[in-house]
Amino acid sequence: MTTTAAEPEDERKDTVTEPIDSAERTESAWQTVRRGLALSPELRRGLAGTLALALVSMVGRVAVPIAVQQGIDRGLTVPGGPRLDVIATVVAITAGVLVVTTVCGYLMMRRLFTVSETALANVRIRAFRHVHDLSMLHQQSERRGSLVSRVTSDVDQITQFLQWGGVILLVNLGQLVVTTAVMAVYSWQLTLVVFAAFLPAVLIIRALQRRLAGAYGEVRRRTGAMLAAVAESVVGASVIRAYGVSGRTGARLNEAIGRQQRAQQRAIRISIYGSSVGELAAGLALAAVVGLGVWLGTGGSLTIGQLTAFLFLVTLFIQPIQIATEVLNEAQNAVAGWRRVLDVLDMRPDVADPGERGTELPAGPLDVRFADVGFAYPVATGTDGPVLGPPVLSDVALDIPAKTRVAVVGETGSGKTTFAKLLTRLMDPTSGRILLSGVPLEQVRFSSLRARVVMVPQDGFLFDATVAENVRFARPEMTEAELDAAFVELGLADWVSGLPRGSATPVGERGEALSVGERQLVALARAYVADPDLLVLDEATSAVDPATEVRLQRTLDTVTRGRTTVAIAHRLSTAQAADEVIVVDKGRIVQRGPHDELVRDPSSIYGLLYASWLEQTR
Repeated sequence: MTTTAAEPEDERKDTVTEPIDSAERTESAWQTVRRGLALSPELRRGLAGTLALALVSMVGRVAVPIAVQQGIDRGLTVPGGPRLDVIATVVAITAGVLVVTTVCGYLMMRRLFTVSETALANVRIRAFRHVHDLSMLHQQSERRGSLVSRVTSDVDQITQFLQWGGVILLVNLGQLVVTTAVMAVYSWQLTLVVFAAFLPAVLIIRALQRRLAGAYGEVRRRTGAMLAAVAESVVGASVIRAYGVSGRTGARLNEAIGRQQRAQQRAIRISIYGSSVGELAAGLALAAVVGLGVWLGTGGSLTIGQLTAFLFLVTLFIQPIQIATEVLNEAQNAVAGWRRVLDVLDMRPDVADPGERGTELPAGPLDVRFADVGFAYPVATGTDGPVLGPPVLSDVALDIPAKTRVAVVGETGSGKTTFAKLLTRLMDPTSGRILLSGVPLEQVRFSSLRARVVMVPQDGFLFDATVAENVRFARPEMTEAELDAAFVELGLADWVSGLPRGSATPVGERGEALSVGERQLVALARAYVADPDLLVLDEATSAVDPATEVRLQRTLDTVTRGRTTVAIAHRLSTAQAADEVIVVDKGRIVQRGPHDELVRDPSSIYGLLYASWLEQTR
């Protein structure tokens, strides 16, 4: 039997949760828009006023055809020759109308830009916070890049539509209404002809929109997958170079980009079909208006000015129809993005904060009790909920007194990391319950739990800041003197002073400017200044070199004194310093007791682990 000190523990095998995109299969675009508006009340406030501004701004567009008609019929073709005073009056009135309508258009666009940015910034924040509220299982079931794309590019797509497509939609809607009204005043017969020419086009475009909705839903999914592949290749660049798999990684990226490109091209082809239909309908409408208009004019039912103005109006009527496909194209893309954001927000966290209904942990050191705890990862989603796989932990019954230092050991896959995640409520057990000082863990408010229970994870994640800022993340109000004192207490003062800029040394993105061992030192210092009552160390010293481990182990004796500590470790030197060792094998506790007592049986699981560890340290 060999220990696996250098291997990260991964007990989750092919776990799945309910697909985040499930709502996309049943919800219509209109239902999505209604839910999106309900989520963003800022977009609904003052909507009537915005529509009114859009209608008024459209008056300026029909003012020109009306001015042309008045100028021709009353200024040019009147008995006695042209009347320049009438033409000048028409031009002056038209200019005044254009000034007023331009101001209205400016106010409309200003409101749309301001409100859309405010509303969607709130949506982005809400989605981001909700992603953080999801359990580890939900986050692990989604690729990180895909989750990020829902908060970034999907919301950006909505913003782009509201600020540009939304403006065009409002303007064109007002243009259609006002233009149709003026056309009907001039000639109801020609107005019916225009409608008859465009009716087939509207029906065809409507049918295409249903296909376009699915096409752009696929575009948003492929975009998320592409961003995930790109992010993965950037984060894993060192591994890619080390193993010489740049070609294979490039092929994966090319495949993801190619799938996104093909999805985008399919959506564009459908959009082009709609544009072509609109162009054909426009040509038919103009031809019919010219033919019928001349016939009506010869019969005295239509003046030259009215026919000329009507042709201008037909052009204004055609413009919204011609760009309708483009606008609806953007709308479908935005709806697809909105749907993906809403799907995330609809997902109920399976590890929920009890909030006001919860309780605070009692003051003082915390004791721990596992009452017949079991856990299994979901492997599929059934009609009645997730289908669980084989148990990772089974019938764990354990009491850890307050201020006790406990080491949990076992082979990779034995259930140690799951034990730590359950203890810190990153996941909830599938059976049994966990209690801290007699309080069921699921009833503890997150604000109390996170303040009193701190976990140092395996990777020792650091933010792109300095060493000092990463340590202060646990206690922002910490002074420079207090920070220096903490490093001294931890025995890290010499190490910090040896850094290029001391505690002001930048650690880089994810702490990559430091070694793995140095990152874990900073993570431990951050946990120390948080001053928790329960400290969980999950493989916290697994990547520290032997010299650093000896120094750190002596410091940890002081750090952990006076508080309950649970260390999940492969290095059995941690177990030697613990008050009690708990041995986990295949999800069950098979041994527990002090190190000196457990090591007496060399044939036991702990004895074999210890012998293997001694062999590796020689």
